Amino acid sequence: MDTLENVDPQAQTVSGEGWDNNSPINADELPEQVDVIDEAKVNSYINLSEEELVEKVKELVANPGESYLAIKSEVEAIKQSFYRIINHKKEVAKEAFVAEGNEEADFVAPENSNEQAFKDILTKYREKRQAEIQREEAVKEANLSRKKDITLRLKELIESPEDCGKKVPAFQKLQEEWKSVGQVPATEVNKTRENYQALVETFYDNLKMDNELREYDFKKNLEMKTKLCELAEKLDEEADVVAAFKKLQSLHEEWSNQGPVAKDMREAIWTRFKAASTVINKKHNEFFDKLRAAANENLEKKTAICEKIEAIKFDNLNSFKEWQDKGNAIVELQKEWKTIGFAPKKFNTSIYTRFRAACDAFFNAKAEYFKSAKAVFSDNLSKKVALCEQAEALKDSTDWKETTDKLVELQKEWKTIGPVAKKQSDAVWKRFISACDAFFDAKNKNFKDKRSAEQTNLEQKKTVIEQIQTLDVVSDPAAAAEQLRALSEQFNSIGHVPLKDKDATYKAFKLAVEEKSDALNIKLRDGGNRRNNNNHKGGNHGNADNQPKSEAQRLLKQKAALESEVVTYQNNMGFLAASKNASSLKDNIEKKIADMKSEIAKINAKLKALNEND
Repeated sequence: MDTLENVDPQAQTVSGEGWDNNSPINADELPEQVDVIDEAKVNSYINLSEEELVEKVKELVANPGESYLAIKSEVEAIKQSFYRIINHKKEVAKEAFVAEGNEEADFVAPENSNEQAFKDILTKYREKRQAEIQREEAVKEANLSRKKDITLRLKELIESPEDCGKKVPAFQKLQEEWKSVGQVPATEVNKTRENYQALVETFYDNLKMDNELREYDFKKNLEMKTKLCELAEKLDEEADVVAAFKKLQSLHEEWSNQGPVAKDMREAIWTRFKAASTVINKKHNEFFDKLRAAANENLEKKTAICEKIEAIKFDNLNSFKEWQDKGNAIVELQKEWKTIGFAPKKFNTSIYTRFRAACDAFFNAKAEYFKSAKAVFSDNLSKKVALCEQAEALKDSTDWKETTDKLVELQKEWKTIGPVAKKQSDAVWKRFISACDAFFDAKNKNFKDKRSAEQTNLEQKKTVIEQIQTLDVVSDPAAAAEQLRALSEQFNSIGHVPLKDKDATYKAFKLAVEEKSDALNIKLRDGGNRRNNNNHKGGNHGNADNQPKSEAQRLLKQKAALESEVVTYQNNMGFLAASKNASSLKDNIEKKIADMKSEIAKINAKLKALNEND
């Protein structure tokens, strides 16, 4: 007698109470973002070139074998290998681009015909795979209609008044037909299975069969379900959680198609299978919980990067350096972005769009700033070159006063002109300051030579004074008197001495002459005339009435010269920042200014005294 093949009545609890947390997750509900990459397959293509990989995927898509879904992992492995080569070449090109002095943000990867060909093949593959999925869904819908029809006919068979024994062949035929029908849509699996199993259980409950036949059926079914339990328990050793989960789904499908076992064994065998299933389902759920947690964490990190870039205020960036510093900071954030994995699928595209928009907004604004700044820099450069030309035309002038005033004005005008491009800034500044320095160095040398001559004159006058002081007026008074006159005239013929030594030198001379004149009982003509020592070369040039007037003119002229030098030095102080020895030069100039101001104060005191004597 033919045996009846049926499912375990206890299998009705598959989707019932107590199974909700352990029932398999449908494959259609898995996160589409997650692709477990088979590194072994990827490595198998590591030695192939771009062109070979393009041909490989082209051949695979043209001859998919069993189905396009079956070659998914192979296509993904080729894709990983191909883009590792492409990305490596892009990185090499970018490094070369930056090494040539360009900005990394300006890099645009060169077009790659292999990449476009590869994308076209992948597009074709996805279209065919989608079409295949749609065909499979259509088949599943047809299978659902067939299983509903079988269920309906099984129900009619059970409800028919015919003797149950006579129904067995028809029942077995319906069972075989049910097994021959393929998968149904995931959303209908449990409901369809429950309806069928409930009717099968009803049929068995109503069927009065021979106990020996039932025992044989139960024994065979127990053996098969025990084997399914062992296979389910062995899945715990599977390293690939996703693969183990898919295998478990197949085992559940087999379990549902297997007939019942003896009533006293039903609970135990089902508990064992359910326990093994729980282990795999738990590992599967934990695996995807971790992926989801990591994706959410990635979203937070990427959102924080977007907020940092969006927070940059363009109005606060007023120099090339500030823009460049911010640009470098964004490049670092872009590098950090690349190290962060996928965000959740529903946010992955939008967060990248936000990130790209923030970066583009900054670099577009930076490019606009650089463009407008270059025009301003060019105009400033033209103005500064014009000042250089004017300064160069004046650098050889010996009209110290007028030229000093002109150069000071040019220096003031230079300060009012804005910056120029960094690569031209040093050159145009050096050109301008070199012209100014050439003039002021010549001017300083002129006055230095003058001061050197004054120092020589001082030494000569001191020598004359010493000769007068040591003059022997006893041995030969007449010769001494003549020598005294000659020394006096020699003293008066010597030129300028340093201003600070003038009065003391004259007093020493006058005292020495008066002492020797008294000893010789003579009065030298103009011997004590102070005008002969007023920094005019030669002897007597006028009477005593003109002394105060000529002395005042001399002092005023000297004061004007000192004041002009003070202005020049003070103006040059503003240009010391460009010098390597700015600190020491500044101290030196400040000392010179202080000395000249001290001299000016002394001259003012002398002028005041002359005015009071008048």
